[in-house]
Amino acid sequence: MELFRHPSFDNHEAVLFASEAESGLQSIIAIHNTSRGPALGGCRYWQYATEDEALKDVLRLARGMTYKAAIAELPLGGGKTVILADPERRKDPGLFRALGRKIEMLGGRYITAEDVGTSPADMVEVRKETRYVAGIPPEQGGRGDPSPITAYGVYLGLCETVRHALKRDNLRGLTVAVQGLGHVGFNLCRHLNQAGAQLIVADLNAERIRRAEEAFGARPVGLVEILTVEADVLSPNALGAVLNAETIPRLKVAAIAGAANNQLADIERDGALLVRRSIAYAPDYVINAGGLTVVCGEYLGWTADEISRRVDAIGPRLADILREASARGEPTQVVADRKAERLFAASHGSRV
Repeated sequence: MELFRHPSFDNHEAVLFASEAESGLQSIIAIHNTSRGPALGGCRYWQYATEDEALKDVLRLARGMTYKAAIAELPLGGGKTVILADPERRKDPGLFRALGRKIEMLGGRYITAEDVGTSPADMVEVRKETRYVAGIPPEQGGRGDPSPITAYGVYLGLCETVRHALKRDNLRGLTVAVQGLGHVGFNLCRHLNQAGAQLIVADLNAERIRRAEEAFGARPVGLVEILTVEADVLSPNALGAVLNAETIPRLKVAAIAGAANNQLADIERDGALLVRRSIAYAPDYVINAGGLTVVCGEYLGWTADEISRRVDAIGPRLADILREASARGEPTQVVADRKAERLFAASHGSRV
């Protein structure tokens, strides 16, 4: 396993390989950039095929958090944690207390929160060992699961993308193909259904599919098929890299807007492919920043009104990106990256 020459290494400030024999903890904490403030990023609990896959994931996710915090104008840097799930050992509170001890060692450079495979209850265990954690349940003074706010921000971004691509001010009668029905995807479906959209859905979990059918009249298809169905909008809300040289030529949509991180397998190549196909793309980290805004607000003590104001800014922010990309003939991801880099690159790595 290489680090400094790893394809996903982007001058990350620090990468900590954190383990503990007693609890069974095997984790990687990546801090990408702290020029705007302490790195904040969730803790992902996942069964990776290889350790290199885990490293690739945490490096990419940490970098993405830097861009997300910057474009959302939050006083934060970017970081991430992945815990390598052991199929022979159940997830238990001791694992997260061990992680808390490792985070405490970093002295506030990194703040964690929940992510895929973790919950507010897990963050309670982390907080027993460190104060550098957010996403705590409301009954314990936190704001709880940020997924509903993430979903709402994605909904705002999807509506703005439809306005740009289809010249429509509402979703009534439009078809949205939603890949992934986790906490964010299912809440997004609720907003889409209430707005009058017809839903096509895909998920590995049969129970989630059944719930979407019953609650929203959704039509289920397979996880691969969802990328080729005829629809107005595709909304990827599972894992990343679903938009690539193989899938983009087969898309049958006018717009893409979803919560999944790192949807483009290759930013330059795949962004250009979408431009050539005249498919409007909402950069994922621009529209999925609602959850980060919530946990940032929890950590810094913002009011609910301040958090709402910042989440509502997602739509106008995306509109500016879509307009600039259209005027320049550039991929939206390139425009978004450039804007984010202006906000953090000048003082890259200056904080300790």
